[in-house]
Amino acid sequence: MDLIKESSGRRPIVIVGGTGKTGRRLAQRLAGRGLAVRIGSRSGNPPFDWENRATWAPLLQNAGAVYVTYAPDLAVPGAPEAIGAFSRLAVEQGVRRVVLLSGRGEEGALLSEQALRDSGADWTILRASWFCQNFSESFLLDQVLSGTVALPVTDVTEPFIDAEDIADAAAEVLSGSGHIGHVYELTGPRALTFAEATEAIARASGRDIRYLSLSSAQFASALSQQGLPAEVLALMTELFTVVLDGRNSGITDGVQRVLGRKPRDFSEYAKITAAAGVWEGDE
Repeated sequence: MDLIKESSGRRPIVIVGGTGKTGRRLAQRLAGRGLAVRIGSRSGNPPFDWENRATWAPLLQNAGAVYVTYAPDLAVPGAPEAIGAFSRLAVEQGVRRVVLLSGRGEEGALLSEQALRDSGADWTILRASWFCQNFSESFLLDQVLSGTVALPVTDVTEPFIDAEDIADAAAEVLSGSGHIGHVYELTGPRALTFAEATEAIARASGRDIRYLSLSSAQFASALSQQGLPAEVLALMTELFTVVLDGRNSGITDGVQRVLGRKPRDFSEYAKITAAAGVWEGDE
């Protein structure tokens, strides 16, 4: 399906999670291609909430395709059921094209991927793990600003992927052809330890930022003191103690296959983000 043609009748492309890291970037790219976009979020019009299935059908009405992200993560209980039900509803309403952002290396996310496959949709799956933007638009930003990034990770490496590349890939698979039934694993061009990533941020920002390796117990204690909900605590613990075991250290050619170019390097992300003043803090 070529959504440039599909959108000629102004059938919008729905972006579930359209205010998130990849969703808002994707919305900008699709709009730049002249495609109509409908944002799926609690503050959207119409509003959308994964916990309220009555909000699903209005969002999908007369849509041409859907890009799906699931919060807090596809690995949490109930996610496969929600993805399956949402995808089946999309097909029932004539929205066959569904692109899912999945978690690389997360066994729980595979159940959600299968639920999409079983829905009858024309699917594409984009798998990604650690975003570069976790250091600038997520929970690690406060740590960077404090001068200490403290995590229960030692020498495990991660090929951090730039959310800009994910958005580029999503725009391509949605508006281009030949991507139905494909799974693309998206990574950066090289793998770094969290200490190396922290050093790159310190170098780019000109600030004294160090990396501190915590024990799992220390990390769990720090999280619990933040008053996070139990499900978020469980998710964070799994991501750092199970998924970050080296399974995602390998580099893939997913970005190259979709976009015909290499992914952005972490150092480029760090330079651009530092130049934008994100890590200046109150100093």
